[in-house]
Amino acid sequence: MTPIDQQLLDYAEMIGVRIEYVDLPDDRDGRYVHDQRLIQLRRGMSTRHHRSVLAHELGHAAFADRPTEFGPVHAKQERRAEEWAALRLVDLDDYRHLEAVHAGHPGAIAVDLGVMRSIVVAFQNVLERLGDTVYVQPRMGAGMWTHREDVA
Repeated sequence: MTPIDQQLLDYAEMIGVRIEYVDLPDDRDGRYVHDQRLIQLRRGMSTRHHRSVLAHELGHAAFADRPTEFGPVHAKQERRAEEWAALRLVDLDDYRHLEAVHAGHPGAIAVDLGVMRSIVVAFQNVLERLGDTVYVQPRMGAGMWTHREDVA
């Protein structure tokens, strides 16, 4: 178990979410059941798949998401959970190095980071490049970002 895997498990414990391994429908790798404070994960996933799905489901738990049939809300919940996971699984320095090594190819970067491609794509989506500066999670207003990195 890596330190990031332990951090995910510690976070689940801290917020009172149980994790169980079950047989899920073929189209599901995991799900968060808010009323039970429970994450259910598919049995037998690879390490990087497990890590990515667990982090994604913890994202749903962090935002207290409840399933919805309303498309725009569902899409927002999924994007937000994936971005939450990406910001916990991807280290900016590691990403910067691997982006250069793999010419920005998300699949290759994902393999080296030990996560699924969708996590890398989500991480790329929270970056904003303006001129010679990259911002992580930019928001409206001066000085409103999680991290700023000058690049040449």
